[in-house]
Amino acid sequence: QVQLVESGGGLVQAGVSLTLSCSTSGGSLSGLYMAWFRQAPGKERDFVAAASRGGTVTTYGDSVKGRFTITRDNAKNTVFLQMNSLNLEDTAVYYCAASTRITVGSLPTDYEYWGQGTQVTVSS
Repeated sequence: QVQLVESGGGLVQAGVSLTLSCSTSGGSLSGLYMAWFRQAPGKERDFVAAASRGGTVTTYGDSVKGRFTITRDNAKNTVFLQMNSLNLEDTAVYYCAASTRITVGSLPTDYEYWGQGTQVTVSS
């Protein structure tokens, strides 16, 4: 059973950077397609970023393109989300997600495994 644990969230001021980490266990990270989603209060869970198994192909949600970067270290079973130029609209619970499927998209239903989430709050 794959388990995901996020860390690195917190309260930050607008304009700064923050890096989230997702540690995986119960399976080889190299076999998993990994993604980050976020959910703000009262809103749906939105796609943030995803990385292919080797990390060579990455995709991003429109609202974070150019500001966020997803990377993965398969040897350390860890996925990262570097977030730059944070703004108030980035406030949300951020979730790490994993999929064993061959074809993976940007919908939450594409992912079988989820972490518990980490809160990111951006203040003005």
